[in-house]
Amino acid sequence: MSAEHLWLHFSQHAGFADAPPPVIVRGEGAYIYDDTGKRYLDGLAGLFTVQAGHGRSELAEAAARQASELAYFPLWSHVHPRAAELAERLVAQTPGELNRVFFTTGGGDAVETAWKLAKQYFKLTGKPRKHKVISRYSAYHGTPHGALSITGIPAAKEDFEPLVPGAFRVPNTNFYRAPEHADDHHAFGQWAAERIAQAIEFEGPETVAAVFLEPVQNTGGCFLPPPGYFERVREICDAYDVLLVSDEVICGFGRLGHAFGALRYGYQPDIITCAKGLTSGYAPIGAMIAHERLMEPFTRGGTSFLHGYTFGGHPVSCAVALANLDLLEREGIYQHVLDNEKSFHTTLSALEELPIVGDVRGAGFFYGIELVKDKATRQTFDAAESQRVLSGFVSGELFRSGLYCRADDRAEPVVQLAPPLICEQQHFDEMTQILHDVLDRAWALL
Repeated sequence: MSAEHLWLHFSQHAGFADAPPPVIVRGEGAYIYDDTGKRYLDGLAGLFTVQAGHGRSELAEAAARQASELAYFPLWSHVHPRAAELAERLVAQTPGELNRVFFTTGGGDAVETAWKLAKQYFKLTGKPRKHKVISRYSAYHGTPHGALSITGIPAAKEDFEPLVPGAFRVPNTNFYRAPEHADDHHAFGQWAAERIAQAIEFEGPETVAAVFLEPVQNTGGCFLPPPGYFERVREICDAYDVLLVSDEVICGFGRLGHAFGALRYGYQPDIITCAKGLTSGYAPIGAMIAHERLMEPFTRGGTSFLHGYTFGGHPVSCAVALANLDLLEREGIYQHVLDNEKSFHTTLSALEELPIVGDVRGAGFFYGIELVKDKATRQTFDAAESQRVLSGFVSGELFRSGLYCRADDRAEPVVQLAPPLICEQQHFDEMTQILHDVLDRAWALL
């Protein structure tokens, strides 16, 4: 089989001139297999997605049943039963009065939808200047032009500029590299939250529409919210009439042991964006779930939200999502994550004995391992070292050793882990053993 006609996503194709990309042909449980029959532990759940594990026939069967009944119909002034059922199911799992579900095709589309809704909502409620958004440094929110503008990774944006104006950044919550209050989690969290208030004041409260935050920030390696952080952010958003958007594209549907990360950390968003784990990756879908009051202006007169997607709320995807939510509930997957997260963390923490490992952090089944060249000073890699060690060795060697995960340097150099939520101690041990061996050898390259 030749893949010469494929244009791969986020890939440097020059690297495939001598060695073609791996061909993954099937999955079973926590493992994937290539076309030679070699097995790999899926330490990233595909792409933070395959919550229920690979090879779940009931999800494939749900897709087949729906396709034979109604393969496709749009949600443009019409309804089909699976979309209505799934919206009701999602609303039952959200905090507060997040009662309106707008289906998209994926997470970036959901983020794009949330920003557009925020803009139009404030126009309809007499505050037309409120259009700007605030997000955090190094946070990733998607590839559409609006979502990419919200993204806080300069290297991901520069080739596509000019982007949508009006997006601004504030510090993230990487306590390992806290610029202030490095000895006090709570004080650091208050400091980080106040930077949001400061940004709103600087831009003008009458111009800021929304703040986009992940419960646990992905890029940079799982930045946890410090105690009191989201409580203070909620107070700030209320004070300035700014919408709080919880981007749960990765954190939702059990990744942190709850339906949504907002439930774990006890805050009330105005909007949730989600995707990925909603179907465990067995079909593409995303959603924006909005507070009832944001829908209210659209229920009067001839007003409409002139936005949508051909495949948003696709009947087959909705049917798979419903079957997936059934599976997660029936097998107690969320509780399984909560019951095993401490063991996962403890097992991974053994890596801290290595001189190259600076920090192991995360929650649920979502962890980042930050790599350093000097543990005492926390000195990070320079660009050449990152290319040689992280990209040139760690990334490929982990895969060759049987572990599929992500080695990423879009912020600090990290290895990211987010395995299927069915994983158990044997999988934690296997991941850690491979990581220990590869990272120990990587140290010699610095």
